[in-house]
Amino acid sequence: MSASTWPPEGPLPPGTEPSAAGPVAAAVLVPIHEQDDRPHLVLTKRRSDLRRHAGEISFPGGRRDPEDADLSETALREAEEEIGLARDQVSLLGELPPTSTFATNYVIHPFVASIPQGLVWLPSEREVEQVLELPLADVRASRGTTTIERRGISFQTAAYLLDGHVIWGATARIIEHLLERIDESTPGALRLRTADPA
Repeated sequence: MSASTWPPEGPLPPGTEPSAAGPVAAAVLVPIHEQDDRPHLVLTKRRSDLRRHAGEISFPGGRRDPEDADLSETALREAEEEIGLARDQVSLLGELPPTSTFATNYVIHPFVASIPQGLVWLPSEREVEQVLELPLADVRASRGTTTIERRGISFQTAAYLLDGHVIWGATARIIEHLLERIDESTPGALRLRTADPA
């Protein structure tokens, strides 16, 4: 599942209104590794020929399956399926605030994880075009606005614009929450603050 969605402001294209059936629980993994004492964020670029969210940048994740014990299990399973990230390589640091999507009616639960550097990715041929490893400081510095066009409707939205990549929607909101909470003060010891700074 892509964590990129329509923004809350402005009209939605026909057929993309939120479902009346209630929100759908989903989870994503937000993997971080340190290289040269610099935290790097791991994201995926979805295949450009997919029917939904083609070519968009997102975190590995998806909807909760009935067999998942909890949403952290969903995030771990999806990361393993999408990029080949084995769960025994993952150390969960905590959970960020849930992020809702506005058109597809998902509530995404992001789980931040520390992982080793230098892992070999095994991207899903069905879903993932590329695995991205972006320095967190560069992501932070790249925040701006851009114009997105979907189904003939153009709108301006906050986004992270880095190395030709446009990260927007729910993925951008998850990154905002991460940047508010991540403690980078001690190299090699990433952790999340327990609450947003006052």
